[in-house]
Parts: sequence; C-alpha cells; structure tokens
Amino acid sequence: MPNRLIVIHTARRQLELYEGNRLIHHYPIAVGKGATPTPHGRYTIATKTVYPGGLFGSRWMGLSIPHYGIHGTNNSASIGQAVSKGCIRMHNHDVEALFQRVEIGTPVIIER
Repeated sequence: MPNRLIVIHTARRQLELYEGNRLIHHYPIAVGKGATPTPHGRYTIATKTVYPGGLFGSRWMGLSIPHYGIHGTNNSASIGQAVSKGCIRMHNHDVEALFQRVEIGTPVIIER
C-alpha cells in the first residue's frame, strides 16, 4: 500500500488523507464534545472492523490510543458537530471509502 497519512483537524471538523505529501481526499467529520474532546496527538490505525454494530456505523478503525477510533454513524446530522465522546465520526459512505484506502499501521495525526 502507498505511503498514506491521516490528518484530523478538530477545529475545522475535517479529516485529510495524504499519499506522501499530496492531499488525495478530505472528508467532513464530527469530533468530541467539550466534556469529552478528541485527543490531540500522533497515533496509528490499530484495528479495522467491518460492521462493528451499535452506534459505530458500517466501519470502525480503532486508534492506538485505547477506546478511540474513526467510525461511521447512523446519525448523518452529527457530521460537522462536536458531539461525540472523543471518537471521529464520518458519514458511512465516507468511512467505507477511507477504510479501503488505509491499512493497520497507517499514521494518524490529530490536531486543532
């Protein structure tokens, strides 16, 4: 798989996918609310699950920080908002596309 990197901008509520230094796609996201903010830092994709069940939509990509991940949602109205318990939510069709483009070990940078 090509050299890919995910950069998440919590203030802009946007996830960017890079191949090397080139931006290849960006997606709107939801992030953690004030009481449960999305943690900033450098992580990796640690797990990938298809149809994880519950509120996680059609895909789950667990981060190397326990209990946090990038996942789909059945509540499309939440995208663009700060409403989660710290996870990064995406539209199901977007998380499915991202899921196919990254692998376990892909770096994830979460910044303001």
